Amino acid sequence: MILKEGSSRTRGRDAQGSNIAAAKAVANAVRTTLGPKGMDKMLVDTIGDVVITNDGVTILKEMDIEHPAAKMMVEVAKTQDDEVGDGTTTAVVVAGELLKRSEYLLEQDVHPTVIAHGYRMAAEKAQTILNDLAIDIKADDIKMLKKIAETAITGKGSEVAKEKLCELVVRAVTLVADEDGTVDTDYVKVEKKVGASVDESEMIEGMIIDKERVHPGMPKLVTDATILLLNAAVEFKKTEVDAEISITSPDQLQMFLEEEEKMIRNIVDKIIASGAKVIFCQKGIDDIAQHYLAKAGVMAVRRVKKSDMEKLARATGASVVSSIDAITSDELGKAGRVEEKKVSGEEMIFVTECDNPKAVSLIIRGGTEHVVDELERAIEDALRVVSVSVEDKKFVAGGGAPEIELSLRLRDYAATVGGRAQLAIEAFASALEIIPRTLAENAGLDPIDMLVELRAAHEKKGANSKYYGIDFSTGSTADMLKAGVVEPLRVKTQAVSSAAEAAVMILRIDDVIASSSRPGEGGPSPEEMAAMGGMGGMGGMGGMPPMM
Repeated sequence: MILKEGSSRTRGRDAQGSNIAAAKAVANAVRTTLGPKGMDKMLVDTIGDVVITNDGVTILKEMDIEHPAAKMMVEVAKTQDDEVGDGTTTAVVVAGELLKRSEYLLEQDVHPTVIAHGYRMAAEKAQTILNDLAIDIKADDIKMLKKIAETAITGKGSEVAKEKLCELVVRAVTLVADEDGTVDTDYVKVEKKVGASVDESEMIEGMIIDKERVHPGMPKLVTDATILLLNAAVEFKKTEVDAEISITSPDQLQMFLEEEEKMIRNIVDKIIASGAKVIFCQKGIDDIAQHYLAKAGVMAVRRVKKSDMEKLARATGASVVSSIDAITSDELGKAGRVEEKKVSGEEMIFVTECDNPKAVSLIIRGGTEHVVDELERAIEDALRVVSVSVEDKKFVAGGGAPEIELSLRLRDYAATVGGRAQLAIEAFASALEIIPRTLAENAGLDPIDMLVELRAAHEKKGANSKYYGIDFSTGSTADMLKAGVVEPLRVKTQAVSSAAEAAVMILRIDDVIASSSRPGEGGPSPEEMAAMGGMGGMGGMGGMPPMM
């Protein structure tokens, strides 16, 4: 009686069932993309744009999801992406499996808060176990960093030039790394250009600006360039307040125009006097100023993005000057070569041969737009995982090895806990096996055989038994460290903690109160909300059936 007409309320088991079904549907949607043999998804949006990817977070962002519990699963992927850059599919699949296992416990009348408590204990213990499994890595261990990058890139359509791309990624990260070991991957600019093969992708020890010279009379190439970064317009100043100028004779008009030109000439003279040979301006450059700069042999680029200005400052050692009067030779940066080149039919400015470039650029090439887009996503993932490894200085084996080891150790831990929480910890341990199981399924291997083989390998308690995972080349188990399948520790710790948190939050909901949507608003109807797993289809896909 207290809710608006048309509102709905789902309680108890029905609410839990609906939320769990929706979360499982999201996990199942991305599950086939996991691992090096994962398949791709084609997503078509409402205006017909196509995205082809197997990147978990990209798929979930592109999908038009309506169910509130399903949206929480998307948040898990986004958090994983923001924190680590890789392992988004793993986090979502584990969260979905945790909820699936909790369903069985709910049927056995285990209270949701008991399950939630057990899951929290298991997640906490898992962090300790993962830290124990982690291996130290030095920031200058290029060989191992390349293997970490290779693991992130594998399965994302870039196998053809995997070695080349990994080399570019590791070089880029080591160049932009600060002395204290922190790495900000924002200082690695990724430019994608269609045309040429993936092999022709390259790294520039400096910056690429997707702009051209403002005047054709300016030099195309400047060597031993002194660079001015200007955050002020090279135009005559307009008055701050509305003002009218009364001109009564042609002579006065001429004097007014001449004065304007003189003001611009003074600005240009200040720039030239500072010794700058190249100007990157964040704002506009007047036509008259362009003419004078071209006559003085100065190359100028206007309307440069703020983010690019920051990267240029880091690469060349220049300071961004915000006032024409503040321009001095001390504010200038240096680069051995500034050149305008045509790439894929578009003019771009290359700032190269910098002394100590703390900002670099990667040009990614590929045959089609979709190939280049997917390559860019793979490169972004690789950059993030390598930077995380450099920062944390720890990595773990891949190929399902840590999940199997976690599962075995958590079962031992559960036996020491006792009580009903033990059931939840055992469920958590079983849920983690979904990763090796899925990896095996996606590679066309028998998941049960592989799980049995993996458990047997880990229970041998040998020196390297804890590093055994699935070797996709032989279809058997192998030492993942020797195979070079390695991942940063943070990928696993973040995936386990965010999956557990999402599962606990969804489990604790026992009442869903849905407001009525006004006609034409397109929100889910009360009947749809009450239905299990009511997720919207993907736009432009002709109303796909709800995924369960």
